[in-house]
Amino acid sequence: MKKNLRHLVILLIANLVFAASYSQKVDSVLFFTADQAAEMTLTTDIKTLQAQKKDEVFQDGSVELKLSTNVSLFSAVGVAARGKFRRENCRIPPMMLDFRKDSTGQFTNLGKLKLVIACGANADDEQLLLKEYLIYKIYNLLEEKSFRVRLVHTTFNDTRNRVKRFTQYSFLIEDDADMARRNGCKKKDHAPYSSESTNRALMTKVAIFEYLIGNADWSVPNLHNIKLIFDRKNDMALPFAVPYDFDYCGLVDAAYAVPSEVIGTEKITERVYRGFPRTMEELQLSFDIFREKKEAIYSLINNFSLLTARNKKTMTDYIDEFYEVINDKKQVQTIFIDNARTR
Repeated sequence: MKKNLRHLVILLIANLVFAASYSQKVDSVLFFTADQAAEMTLTTDIKTLQAQKKDEVFQDGSVELKLSTNVSLFSAVGVAARGKFRRENCRIPPMMLDFRKDSTGQFTNLGKLKLVIACGANADDEQLLLKEYLIYKIYNLLEEKSFRVRLVHTTFNDTRNRVKRFTQYSFLIEDDADMARRNGCKKKDHAPYSSESTNRALMTKVAIFEYLIGNADWSVPNLHNIKLIFDRKNDMALPFAVPYDFDYCGLVDAAYAVPSEVIGTEKITERVYRGFPRTMEELQLSFDIFREKKEAIYSLINNFSLLTARNKKTMTDYIDEFYEVINDKKQVQTIFIDNARTR
């Protein structure tokens, strides 16, 4: 009896100590370095969110986040719809969650996070989302100045019971100010920049990465799926380009993605290099980074248990084609130099 009582006391103390470790505000960097998916319940008026046409209009919501098997944390959040296409074509829109609404809450440090949601309700829709999640993780392998992501197994709960409760994987994207700060940079309001007015080496890598994933849906001057961040210590330094939002790329190959009429592609999986010309030496320096991370990229995909075997093969086959191109100097000359954009 005494032995059992002592065991219960030890267990109680251990749980109290573990819970105390979550009594402070959640560290935004550590939150996005964890590999395991968090369990989340998001509660808000989903129907009203679906009907909202404007950006950055926040409504009341709450989240319960389970970061371990023993501890769940609650927070009020502001919830806003985002994404014009998905708002009109998907079951529920992607969202922006403002954790700063609860100024005394444990998630305040997370700031404003984009929540990326599958467009539809079936397993194939969820697989598309998981492929996009992996693309962020691939770019994390290649570049520190990149958005980190956290997978969340999310239950969506409508406060007015007009949308049936459902659970699906989604993912959170790191706050852009946190991403900049983590890299010794800052974000700021600025006039438009051309691609060639940003850090050249990083812009080369970004353009090659977009080619790797088969993405033409980005623009530096228009800040379309690109963020610019600025060196905190050097106001004269050129800004750094950081890509995001990859659901329209060939590596995801979503059914709702359509080829670009401007670029002239016939299918979404068709690659087009959207960067400006570089010398062969510059290209090879960047290619070496991709070659160095090749095995890590394949390992990331093949060891991701939530992705089906068919989708793993489709992704790796598509990436195979990229490596064949960059290892062929004639193709490199044609694609990345001779046929590179000039304006």
